[in-house]
Amino acid sequence: MNQAKIGSFISECRRNKGLTQAQLAEKLNITDRAVSKWETGRAMPDSSIMLKLCEILEITVNDLLSGEVVTVDNYNKELENKLLQIVEQKQQADKRLLTIEIVTGVLCVGILLALCIVVSCVQMEEWLRILLAVIGSVPILLATPFMLKIEQTAGYYECAKCGNKYVPTYKSVFLSMHMGRTRYMKCPKCKQKSWNKKVISKE
Repeated sequence: MNQAKIGSFISECRRNKGLTQAQLAEKLNITDRAVSKWETGRAMPDSSIMLKLCEILEITVNDLLSGEVVTVDNYNKELENKLLQIVEQKQQADKRLLTIEIVTGVLCVGILLALCIVVSCVQMEEWLRILLAVIGSVPILLATPFMLKIEQTAGYYECAKCGNKYVPTYKSVFLSMHMGRTRYMKCPKCKQKSWNKKVISKE
């Protein structure tokens, strides 16, 4: 979405209605500073007031998000473009989540290895040795469910048998054998077990 274009469109619609920024803000129960931010492209209207804003300006949400009045002729094209943008945003978010998963895993393993080295190389009492080993295990134990949730929901798994791309259940991810992000799971479509690889897109 082009925030600058949307901002200019809001400004134009507001002026066409004979409203000042302060008057529009008053109708929406917000500050005129917020309206100014929209119109300069520095911010977007919050979803909670978007419908009310469109009602006041007598435009559709589709018009607002397009930054122009959408005619019947190009409605389908605009809708298709928005759907493509949503898909692209999801893919970018999934990539960020998978990067977070890697960083979290590396940090947890790094902490565990560092404490294991300390425990094996430094002279200390047995109880302290056990305590450090336990402390080293805590981050990875706490982070594992979080990392598995990312594994489950970010992107898709592609069946090696039929090519179906799907989001598995948390249980199937938790119980499956894996090599990196490739997991041995049953495909919900063909019902066959195979090594399903992680992919970002359904295309």
